[in-house]
Order: sequence, then structure tokens, then C-alpha cells
Amino acid sequence: EGATILVKLHQFDQDDTEPKVIDTLNTAWRPGLVEGLTVMPLHDFKGEHVGLVKWAPHTQFQPHQHWGGEEIFVLEGTFYDEHGSYPKGSWLRSPHLSRHAPFTKEDGALIYVKVGHL
Repeated sequence: EGATILVKLHQFDQDDTEPKVIDTLNTAWRPGLVEGLTVMPLHDFKGEHVGLVKWAPHTQFQPHQHWGGEEIFVLEGTFYDEHGSYPKGSWLRSPHLSRHAPFTKEDGALIYVKVGHL
């Protein structure tokens, strides 16, 4: 069937050399900060945090600011905020101190998130 991949070059600090392998199909999800969110941390290094976030349908997150910026890649469903809608395959890059109030509608979403690196 083929595959779609996201290639992000130069995404790690030069001192970040520890190999990581995570079986995301068999790793437990943790409760998120609001009802309807579950989180799977993937990597942390010097203030950078990477993870998967599963959004149930009709989930609303509080307005927040991104210290160090944020990147999101939408893996499934549709992710929304007051700036627009982002279906599967969308990539968002928000600068340091950017703000938004994200939410989902009927299809929920699964997103890859990296924060603290911009």
C-alpha cells in the first residue's frame, strides 16, 4: 500500500545522541491535562518535548502560550484552533510565545507534537 512519511532534518540537538525505539502500538497512553486527551511521551532533551497526543471527539483545550514554539503534524482526524482547521497530513509550526486554543470536532485527532525547540 505504500506509506507517507514525515522527514524533519536537523531536528535534534547535536548533544542528543541517545538512541530511542518506542513501539507506539504497544505503549500505554497517559491521561492528558484535560478530559478527552491522552498522551504518549516520545522524547525529552534540554527543554524539548516530543509526544503523540490523542484527542477524543469534541475535546477543548485551554488557551495557552508556547514557550520555545510548537510543531504539530496531524496523523489522523482533524485538529482545529481559532486560526483554522488542519486535516490529516497538515504540519503547523508556531513560533516562540505563540498562542492558541485548540479543539476537535466529531472526528477527533491524533497529533505528533514537538515543543520547546524554536
